[in-house]
Amino acid sequence: MPQVVRSRIRALHGPPPVAPLPHRARSLADREAVAVLHRAAGVLLEALPELTDRLVEALREQEPAYRAAMETEPAEIWQEVHHSLRHNVASLIQPREFREAAHRTSRWIGESRAEQGVPLDAVMHAFRMGGAMVWQDLVDDTARRHPEDTRLLVHVAADVWNFVDEHCAVVAEAYRQAERRLSWRRENQQRLMTAALLDGTARIADLPDAAAMLGLPVQGRYAVLAVAGARAPHGAGRPPLDLAEGTPALWHSAGDVELAILPLGTASAAAEAESWADGEDGAAALPDAASPDVTDGELAQLTDTLTAPPGTRVGVSSVVDGLASVGDARRLAETALKACPASGGTVLLDEHLPAALVVSSPGLGTALADRVLGPLDRLDPADRDVLIETLTAWLDSDGSAQRAGTKLYCHRNTVLNRLRRFEQLTGRCLTRPSDAVEVSLALAARRLLTG
Repeated sequence: MPQVVRSRIRALHGPPPVAPLPHRARSLADREAVAVLHRAAGVLLEALPELTDRLVEALREQEPAYRAAMETEPAEIWQEVHHSLRHNVASLIQPREFREAAHRTSRWIGESRAEQGVPLDAVMHAFRMGGAMVWQDLVDDTARRHPEDTRLLVHVAADVWNFVDEHCAVVAEAYRQAERRLSWRRENQQRLMTAALLDGTARIADLPDAAAMLGLPVQGRYAVLAVAGARAPHGAGRPPLDLAEGTPALWHSAGDVELAILPLGTASAAAEAESWADGEDGAAALPDAASPDVTDGELAQLTDTLTAPPGTRVGVSSVVDGLASVGDARRLAETALKACPASGGTVLLDEHLPAALVVSSPGLGTALADRVLGPLDRLDPADRDVLIETLTAWLDSDGSAQRAGTKLYCHRNTVLNRLRRFEQLTGRCLTRPSDAVEVSLALAARRLLTG
């Protein structure tokens, strides 16, 4: 018999079956064994407090997850173990009367431990330890009081262990259901908190909780990505963009636009980086602020390495300080997105501020385009497009007719002749700074607002 007990205890650590084995017809020896089981289980009920003490102590010694819980709520753990043992041992005697109550207790324990974050393996180990201890006490009591009946327990051993495995399955299912509910609730809270940060509606008092929930520093430096024209495959929750390896991004869907919060590190970290870079020259960074060049450079590098499918439009905000400013960064990112060409591309707001000004006020931008470029609309469309293409190439070449001619595959004199014609038609002088600014903004407005 001791060999049977030891081998069965070792088998406890295997995975429990989903359901107990089918009921089988009992022989006379089986009925006698059930009577022996009931008698020994009755003795266990009378000594339940002592059994509870031993199981709690065993859990303290062998299961670290329970050890931590016992340090904060020892009385609650003892009552839980006592309650479970009482219903389960009573179920061995009167299964019909106590089976459902025992199941309710097991389900409650599974749900409670999931909410407390106790690992499922630890909960299952605790139940199997309890089953092993109850079986050992049944055998020991019978061997001590009625040694001649010990052999009969072999006939009910499978029933006892099926009962233990059945409760392990109940606990595991309750634990997993509670874990799914908690996961859904946590994801929903994270989604709502992310939306509040991006909308700028998060309360200052909630920022520490939001930072802890999302794993973001309250005083960090942030940028926001706004992406349109690319959807996640099968609703995976984020567009198919490739960011540089190791770049953290917290994605959020806002209708037709996907948004991502990009943490760029804390101000102190950026200041330390600049101080280290300038160390040999003796230049020291300010202790409480980061140099904008540090994080802005990081942002430019991030956008340079970003790859997106053709037709995807990406707007990147300026860098903002603090989690409370993420809403401002979202608005800047959406402005940058408006400055993206319809054909796709990535626009870093800080590198396209004139275009951002135009799209921020579409009415004024359209009025400026009509005022400056309106005279060209009286030309033949092909002739008009040649002048606009030449003017754009000249501005992109920093006013160099030579480089503009190279881009357009024509002689520099051809470029100069077209520019003079533009000045004659519009009354603008491209060498006058104020006129050059107006022309540049008008071209941006025509490109971005009217296609």
